[in-house]
Amino acid sequence: MPLLKQRRNLWKSAQVSYHPTHGFSTVSHNLPCENELIPIASHIGSGRQFASSVNSYMATSLKTSSEPPTEPRANRAIRPAPHAPRSVLIIASFLAVYIIWGSTYYAIRVGLESIPPLLLAGTRHVVAGLLLYVFFRRTGTKPTGAQWITAAVTGVLMLFGGNGGVSWAEQYVPSGITALLVATVTLWMVLVDWLRPGGHRPSARVLFGIVIGFAGLLVLVGPAHLGNSGRVDPIGAGILVLASLSWACGSLYSKHGTLPSSPLLGAGMQGLCGGAVLWIIGLLGGEGARFHPGHITLRAWLAMVYLVLFGSCIGFSAYLYILKKSTAARVATYAFVNPIVAMILGWAFAGEGLTTRALIAGAVILTAVMLVITAPHREPIPVTAAVPAPGEA
Repeated sequence: MPLLKQRRNLWKSAQVSYHPTHGFSTVSHNLPCENELIPIASHIGSGRQFASSVNSYMATSLKTSSEPPTEPRANRAIRPAPHAPRSVLIIASFLAVYIIWGSTYYAIRVGLESIPPLLLAGTRHVVAGLLLYVFFRRTGTKPTGAQWITAAVTGVLMLFGGNGGVSWAEQYVPSGITALLVATVTLWMVLVDWLRPGGHRPSARVLFGIVIGFAGLLVLVGPAHLGNSGRVDPIGAGILVLASLSWACGSLYSKHGTLPSSPLLGAGMQGLCGGAVLWIIGLLGGEGARFHPGHITLRAWLAMVYLVLFGSCIGFSAYLYILKKSTAARVATYAFVNPIVAMILGWAFAGEGLTTRALIAGAVILTAVMLVITAPHREPIPVTAAVPAPGEA
């Protein structure tokens, strides 16, 4: 009985933590465990003597009580929600990442109808960054100077170099092909992580996937009449390759840099920094002379709103949620689902043809991405290594 009494006192002060289905933080509650001794014994009571003593105690208590044991009201009030709503939310978040991020390439194309590329990307990220920063800054977190430096560096690499390059290239490259080329960011991340000081050498399978992926790029920009279809604009394709490389460098830098504990606050800081640079470079490049607010079509305005609210805010929030609730391998599947969604939307709504060349190159590139994502790693990789592509976040 002393052992039983000691265990009961220990569990009276136990804390049970779980993730609410509508938030990103962990909530802890003090739960009285007087009526939960049998579950405790079965789960953590490894000694047979302890489990037997507990069951005997409960049997004696039931004999002396004329009413069936009831669960305390406090326990019922704070019990975690059932798994069904959480599963539905996870599925909805995956669909949001698949469909919303896959559709941002088509939205960029629509926005380019009357808004210059760098001003389009800059406005998108400044507005989204301002919304995220103001909202999550109210939580009391004050970014440090080092965190602003990291946000500035990653904002320039990922948003100016990455997303700005995607927006500029879509003037010459179809949105579906753009998404396909951007999928190579996964390959670039492996290469950059290998070549950096103290980097990790990829396995033979991953190296084979990288070779396959760049072979797919050559199919897209190769001989002019391969597969009886024209090749992709080589300058636009080159900008997309550099944009993917810039995004990979920024992603890896952000892993080793200092950012606030709130990912959405960090995203807001990156949006403000990267968006400001996009505006400055766009104005210096003469885009201000081509920007006429009165001539912007309703389609372009709607595309801008969609990119800000859905692409940068809702899509990124869903991405962060599935990072916390699912595995890295499952989250990384967006890398080869988004190009498929983008190519279908471009074909259905923008009249972009699904040529033999594009289909062959797409199959090759997505096979390479799958080889890299599913390859076993020598050491665990953090779940945050799965990052959105430059045309999406």
